[in-house]
Amino acid sequence: MPKQTTGPLVLSARDARRVAFRAQLLADDRPSDLLALARHLTVLQYDVTRHVAPSADLVAWSRLGSEFRPGDLEDAVAAGSLIELDMMLRPAEDLALFTAEMAVWPGPGPLKDWQRSLRDWVEANDHSRRDILDKLHDEGPLPTSAFPDTTAVPWESSGWNNDRSVRMLVSQMVSRGEVAAAGRDGRDRLWDLAERVYPDVPPVPLDEALEIRARRRLRSLGLARARAARMPGEPNDVGVAGVEAVVDGVRGKWRVDPAYLDGLDDAFDRPCAVLLSPLDRLVFDRKRMDELLDFDYQLEMYKPKAKRRWGYWAMPIAHGDRLVGKLDAKADRDSGVLEVGAIHEDGRWSAAMREAVDEQVAALADWLGLVEERGPV
Repeated sequence: MPKQTTGPLVLSARDARRVAFRAQLLADDRPSDLLALARHLTVLQYDVTRHVAPSADLVAWSRLGSEFRPGDLEDAVAAGSLIELDMMLRPAEDLALFTAEMAVWPGPGPLKDWQRSLRDWVEANDHSRRDILDKLHDEGPLPTSAFPDTTAVPWESSGWNNDRSVRMLVSQMVSRGEVAAAGRDGRDRLWDLAERVYPDVPPVPLDEALEIRARRRLRSLGLARARAARMPGEPNDVGVAGVEAVVDGVRGKWRVDPAYLDGLDDAFDRPCAVLLSPLDRLVFDRKRMDELLDFDYQLEMYKPKAKRRWGYWAMPIAHGDRLVGKLDAKADRDSGVLEVGAIHEDGRWSAAMREAVDEQVAALADWLGLVEERGPV
């Protein structure tokens, strides 16, 4: 339990770590179904990499086990109970927390320089925007490649988005609430008019919506910074949600959801092994992972093979309230094999830990409908 002081709550490193695990539903109190999981976690990152399985599927399987089957997420999207927004799958009812923000795109109040530039760029390409809306009205859903580039002012950047004017315009139309992701055709995202995809829910006023989103984000993270670097997709900060806290051995102040502090020890009475997606929310914010979880890890898929320590899509391994290693594996669906190249152990593992991890690797292979095979990946 945290130390009682007149200032912020003081959390031990172990309690801070346990709060993070518990908030991500990796303790004894696991969810009962996919929608309950999505409502608690608030987002499932929609990444199509299938080296083992898509990240969102791995996140769901790691919490729900064999009750979750490959294809359940696609079924939930098709049924309308989950929607895709900002490359994240979210409960459909959560759209109400975003529509007020869409209505004041590119932002409320005085605009920053980058927001004014974005507004001016979209206005300069209004004819192209209308072309996309007309084509979707007549033919949607469609992939981005179906839209001819009629932009008058090309998108310019210093990085990944050069020469991708149409893609960037569609992205802004999503932010404006005009266009929505409407499923996928293989690796291609399909787009349609938002009114055909999104549920008809009354918007929550902007200030209230932002507060609710911050509280729910903290509920899913357990412990987070009040402010963090801006990033696409789901933020990592939570503003004034929760209560102020400090963590032994970590600089700066945090915000913690105090609901996780009750019964914290009991939640880890039965430590078990869990295999995580490299994009799992527990480890996705690498700075927070380093500060709270004491785990040496990075995704190495963009590194040359000779420079990888753990593997292309190495999956973090959890046991109890710690991250203890990495699984280097690949799903070869053509041959029906889950190729296990290595299980990297951080620190000293007990025989019981090795047995628990081996059982999870076998469960992963079974879930994928593959046969486990040990050897180089």
